[in-house]
Amino acid sequence: MYFETLQTISLNGNSNKPNDDRCESTSRLAWIIDGATDMGPPGLLGSQGGAAWLSTAASSAFTTSLSSDIHGTCNSVFEAIEKQFEQQKTKDVAAAWEVPKAAFSAAQLTNDGLSVAWAADSPILLMSEGETQWCTGEPDTSSEASDALALGAGVGAVAGFSGAVLNNRRAHRAREDHVALSSNAKSSASVTSYAHHSVSIGDELLLMSDGFASLVRDYEKYSTRELWGALRSKGLATLAQEIRDIEQEDAECLRFPRFRVSDDATAVWLRVAG
Repeated sequence: MYFETLQTISLNGNSNKPNDDRCESTSRLAWIIDGATDMGPPGLLGSQGGAAWLSTAASSAFTTSLSSDIHGTCNSVFEAIEKQFEQQKTKDVAAAWEVPKAAFSAAQLTNDGLSVAWAADSPILLMSEGETQWCTGEPDTSSEASDALALGAGVGAVAGFSGAVLNNRRAHRAREDHVALSSNAKSSASVTSYAHHSVSIGDELLLMSDGFASLVRDYEKYSTRELWGALRSKGLATLAQEIRDIEQEDAECLRFPRFRVSDDATAVWLRVAG
C-alpha cells in the first residue's frame, strides 16, 4: 500500500505574519507540524521565531527519516530537532515559555495497516467504508475556549497577546505537563501518543492542524461524515475559505471564544492505494 496525495492546503491566519504550519507527504509517510504562537520577540534562534524554526526543523527531519516504524521515525525526528536546536540557538533559554513548541501528527503505512503518532491538537481523520474515525483521538479544545472566555473573548485576537492574556499563555506554555513537540527529545518522546489502525485500499485520510479542524470541532459547520461529502464536492480551498468566512463574521471572537481571529489552517488529504 502507498499514499496518493489528493490535495493539500496551508493558509496563514494573518497575511502580515508568517505561516508556522508545515505539512508534507511521501508514499508511506505524511505529517503536519503546527508551531505554537511565539510568546515573545525572536532572539532564541536569531531573527527567526521559534514556532517557524521548530516547524521547519521537524518537517525536514520527517523528510529524511528512513525508519519503517512510527516509533523509530518519531524518535529520529526528536533527536534531529534537539541536535539542530543546540547547534543553532543564539542564547540560553531564560524562561520555560521561550522553548519552541508545536502540535504534530504523523501517519505511516506499514505492512499491516496504519500507524499514527501525535502530540497536542493536530488530528487525523480516517474514512473507511463510509465510516469516520479519529485516528488520534477525538479533538477537544474546550479548555482553550474556556480560557479565552475567562480572559475576555476577543482581547487576545484584537490586541495581540499582551497583559493578562500574555501572562496566562506564557504560564500555560511553561507548565511541566504541557503536551507538545519541543526542542527537547526526551520531553517530546514522553508526551507523544501512538496508535495503530486497520486500513484498506481506497480508504482516505485527512491530516489537519487545529486551525483547519475548527471547521468540525469548534465551529461545527460539518459533522465528520458531512465533512467528507463537502471535501469531495468542494475541495480543501473552498473549505478553508468557509473557515475564514466564519471567523470574519465573528471577528470579535464572541460567538466562538478564541485567542486570535484566525489561526494558520493546514490540511493534507490522502488516499490509500495499492
